[in-house]
Amino acid sequence: MKRVTIKDIAHHLCLSVSTVSRALANDKNIRQETKEKIFAAARELGYARNVIAANLRTGKSHTVGVMVDQMVSPYACKVLKGINGVMRENGIYVVTYDADNDPELEREYINFVRSSLLDGLIIAHCNHVDNVDLFKALHNDGIPIVFLRSSLDGIDEPMVGVNSYDKGFFLVDHLVCTGRKRIVNVKGPSMSGEMRDLDMAYRAVMSKFDLDIVPELQIEAGVDMEAGRKVADDLLDNEIDFDAVFAINELVAIGVMNRLMERGVKVPDDVSVAAFTGSMLSEMVYPQLTSVEAPLEEIGRQAAELLIRKIKQPEIKHEGIVIDARIMLRESSHPQHKYAESVRI
Repeated sequence: MKRVTIKDIAHHLCLSVSTVSRALANDKNIRQETKEKIFAAARELGYARNVIAANLRTGKSHTVGVMVDQMVSPYACKVLKGINGVMRENGIYVVTYDADNDPELEREYINFVRSSLLDGLIIAHCNHVDNVDLFKALHNDGIPIVFLRSSLDGIDEPMVGVNSYDKGFFLVDHLVCTGRKRIVNVKGPSMSGEMRDLDMAYRAVMSKFDLDIVPELQIEAGVDMEAGRKVADDLLDNEIDFDAVFAINELVAIGVMNRLMERGVKVPDDVSVAAFTGSMLSEMVYPQLTSVEAPLEEIGRQAAELLIRKIKQPEIKHEGIVIDARIMLRESSHPQHKYAESVRI
């Protein structure tokens, strides 16, 4: 069936194509009576606006992209809910890209985004150094960008997240104050942004208490539960002495905790476990997990609002946003606490 065009409507009403086009765009210079006739004819003929053609004319798609490192994580789901809410309020569509913690897949998405007509992009990157140059190219293309959790070195774009150094410092400090001395520092797959802050916080606490930073307790791992299980197996198989684990996120921490208990290590009696980023999932495991819990939907909303401001005012330098988070002290790191304790710093 032939698609109805503006020309068809113009021919049907004996009007110029220009008049019909302007009326459909709600031009205030077109009489209301004429607009109503054109709208009625459009409905009668089954006209559907060609969004792609309109986007090409205006240079705006009213669509933004959200690139996340792992869609299945509670972090991504909650943040996306906040983003989608704001974008719907502003008549903007959202296209989501799930890199699945795979830098090669992330690279494909970046290249696709560079050739697409998106008005802006919100990014929670995979924390691999592999794609930094591509992200820089994306930035140099002029597309408005807002980072989630952590930015990347050499890219002057704002970030929305929590104060990772302060929160990380408090968590490691808490582990030491409960008597732990040989704390495993499970790092992410790169030292950019948030990962670097957490490593600095760990080292600062160890220095504060005059504790040695033991090389064999500094472990680089992935960011999912399988990575956590591998960390636990490697520690136990190599008979490494440790009494606590500080993990980059709750998925890694849960993987560590589950494997330790499977192999007869009691949590928290023998080993304490704490995670930097957490969500409701931290309350759903046993023992409940000590973690930093940010208002994830609010992070999504703030990131979306910041991106909209960047799109509307590209000439202005926009600052990042630091959002407060609670540190939830639970049984995994503090056996004498039967109930969660909420701490703000």
